[in-house]
This record gives sequence, C-alpha cells and structure tokens, in this order.
Amino acid sequence: MKVLLISSNIAGTPYPVYPLGLSMVSQALQDAGNEVYLFDFLEKKMSLDALGEKIKKINPGIIGVSIRNIDNVNLLNEERYIDVVKKIVQKIKSHTDAKIVLGGSGFSIMPEVILSEVGADYGIVGEGESSMVKLVSDAQQGIYPEQKCLKSPLTLSGSRIPSADYTPCLMEFYKKSGNVTPVQTKRGCRHKCIYCSYPLLEGSTIRCRHPEDVVNDIKNLVEKHGANYIFFIDSVFNDDQGHYIDLIREMKKRDVHVPWTAFFTPEHINDQYIIMMKQTGLTAAEIGADASTDTTLKKLGKSFIFKDIIDFNDRFTEHGIATAHFYMFGSPGETKETVLQGMENIKSMQKTVSFMFMGIRILPDTPLAGIAQKEGIISKTCNLLEPVYYIAPGLDKKWLEKTLTAGFSDTRNCVFPPDALDSSLQFLHKIGYSGSMWDMLLSDKRKRRKK
Repeated sequence: MKVLLISSNIAGTPYPVYPLGLSMVSQALQDAGNEVYLFDFLEKKMSLDALGEKIKKINPGIIGVSIRNIDNVNLLNEERYIDVVKKIVQKIKSHTDAKIVLGGSGFSIMPEVILSEVGADYGIVGEGESSMVKLVSDAQQGIYPEQKCLKSPLTLSGSRIPSADYTPCLMEFYKKSGNVTPVQTKRGCRHKCIYCSYPLLEGSTIRCRHPEDVVNDIKNLVEKHGANYIFFIDSVFNDDQGHYIDLIREMKKRDVHVPWTAFFTPEHINDQYIIMMKQTGLTAAEIGADASTDTTLKKLGKSFIFKDIIDFNDRFTEHGIATAHFYMFGSPGETKETVLQGMENIKSMQKTVSFMFMGIRILPDTPLAGIAQKEGIISKTCNLLEPVYYIAPGLDKKWLEKTLTAGFSDTRNCVFPPDALDSSLQFLHKIGYSGSMWDMLLSDKRKRRKK
C-alpha cells in the first residue's frame, strides 16, 4: 500500500530536529513491503499547498501524521502546535478520503483529547512500528479497527527496534540546519521523576538495540550521508544497567570516532568511561539536573543531591567535555529561600552553561498532575491540552520572574529565559557551525553580548 507519513513539527529552535520516530516507522513499513513517502513541514517551509500537491501526486491509501510536541513548554514564550496539526488534517480531508492516523510522542501524551481536537480517524499510542504495520496490512483487506486509539504494547527490543529511514533529501536539509543527526540506542526509563512522561511513553524497563546495529547506523550516517554530529536521543544515555558501556566498547572496537552528545543523569559513571566516550567522539553532555537545591531535587523524585551534580560536571569538564544543565524553578517544595539558594548553587559552577525554566509544564497521568490536583492548581476534569504550569503555592509568579531575570542578567554562562540565545544559535548554524548550542555560543572565541 502507498503510505504518506507527515512530520507536523514546525519548531525550528534551537535547531530543526530530524523526524527520527517517523523515520523508524517508515522503515518498518518499507520492510513489510509498503511504498512509503515522507513529507516534512520544516523541509517544505510549512506549506499546506505543497502537502495538497503531494497527496494528489501519490494518492496514498493511508496517511500518518506525527506529533512531536504539543507546545514548547516555555511559560514565558508559549507556542502551541496542535492548531497546526488541525490544519494539516483539514487539508488532507479536502484532497482525499484516505484514513488519517496520528502518532508520535506528543500525541501519546494525551491521545483521546488530541484525536478529538484535530478530527483524525485513528491514533497510535506509544511506539508505532508494529501497530502501524498491522493497521496498514488490515486496511489493504478493508479491515479497520473499531477503537479509535490503538495502544501499542511496549515490547520491541534488540533487532525488532528498526533503524531509521535516513532519506537523502531529508538528511541534506537537516545537514544545512545544524547538522545534528539523532540516533536511538534504547527505549524505556527506570527513573521516577514526578513531572516526566518518558516512563509513560516508553515504559520503565530498558529495552536496548543491539550495539552492532547502532554502530551500523552511525557508520552509514557518516559514510553515506556525511553526518558529522550525532545526538543519542535516549531519555538517559548512562543507564544504571550499563548498556551504554556496551555501545561505547563496540564503537571503539570498530574504530568509530564522530562528534556526539547525549542526555546524562549525574550518576553511574567514572573517569574510565568518560575517557572511553571521549575516544569515540563525545564532545558535549546535556546533564539532567532539573532542580538546584537538595530540597527541590528530592521533591522532583531525584536520587541525587546538588553536590553530585557538581562532582559529575567536574568529571566531564576535567576531560574537556562541554556541559550544559537545565533547571526548573517553581517545583513542589520551592520557596523564596530555595530559589535564592538555587541561583547561588547554579552560579557557583563556572565551567558549564545553565538554562533556566520558570514553572513545570503539567502532563497527564504524571505524579505532578496528581499533586497539582490536590493543591487545586488543576481540576480532575482538566484535559491539559492548553498548557498549565506548576509553580509552588505561595511562590509569586511575578516575583519569581523578576528575581530570575535580575539574578542571572550579569552571569554569562546562565541563560534565562531559556530561549534567549535561540537567534544566536540559528545564526551560527546558518553560517556553517554544527553541534551543541552551549559549545558554540559560549566558546572563548565567540563572546555574546549581555542583554
């Protein structure tokens, strides 16, 4: 069957992100014998007319629409993306009667609400490879599911998690737009952060791809597509079971050395592993600190304290690895005292860059949503499609914004609001730099002007 897969993501900051999940579904469909076409709204500059022409040209039997994010989770500069998806669905319906299937991480967070809002026919919750293949196979026989939302069992692991369909045209576009290529090594998250949707989307059991398959992807990206910066997009790269070490050993064994970065939690690592990672190309690390005091870290469900963050950061910087941290102010247990203490904690770390968020976007079915209900911040019937941000009761929003703005205004390596440097990063990407934002923007050779 002819299948059209659409990436609805229109967020180009801090840089455009290759539609990895959609491309993995594409590969699974191709492996099952289907004829698959991709349409990316970033590549096509958000043209609904171009989408209409594509539908007329190929006449697909099934159309999938991937939703990466619901909004930009930035209280101080909100952007809502579901309206774009609604327009896409309307455009599709004006050109074809083909069934429309929603999917992606954004959709899976609140599937019934989004499906109703945008008016598509079906939605796949969770990983879509096997479920989409089955839906297309049944559709070829005129069989369609009775349920509108299809929940995928989280069972794929090893070779059953496919490589992505890294198509030349899309790779060429993203190489010119930051040149950061995503690769997934595993799914699942064992951590219990109260605000996070990863365990809901991928499960709490770690399911790994074979290291050989991951390295095959990397070599293919470098040798065939000219990729020169890899982003391992696992929820946490340095998992507590040590699967990441198996991957690094395979990279060393096959003499793979390409600049790469990943998300790290400030635990489960030592100098030996950092040296091994640097030998394979690690240049920058995104460290999931999330809170800036022992009190707020504990309230967020973290298993480490702020000293662990400092020690972890120092390990990387001592080996010449650029680091970045992301913090959320306003979490449960936050007070004026913890805000001020947290700001001092963050500013005490000089050899890194920190990005600060105000408030925490509340997502359905997370422990934070339950806390917000008990505290009267949201009602039990609130569907959360419109962004709602948790700020601890008793903490004044205006005071918090003013305090964070003033407190970080004269600190070069602390960025508030978190998107303050997006335009600078886009410019650097435009003139040919690739890689992580903090490594480019905060290098000694490129000083940024204080605002």
